[in-house]
Amino acid sequence: MDSRLLEILCCPITRRSLNRLGQDDLEQVNNAIRQGNIRNHGGVELTEPLGEALVTEDGDLVYPVKEGIPVLLEEECINWAAFNVR
Repeated sequence: MDSRLLEILCCPITRRSLNRLGQDDLEQVNNAIRQGNIRNHGGVELTEPLGEALVTEDGDLVYPVKEGIPVLLEEECINWAAFNVR
């Protein structure tokens, strides 16, 4: 994903800045998806691992990136704070 695009994007819910989700965190999200433990804000259980994702600066909300395009829809985001014990 273009870094210039990332500079202007923000979370549509909180208006916080977004960053690329790091590889370790992405793997944690994908492990939770594989275990059937993740639903998005729309209530849909995720079954496919994410290849790339964006995360709010506080680490609470994760947005999928599909084919290089961020999906910044509220119903598509993952409330990672609800699943992730810090």
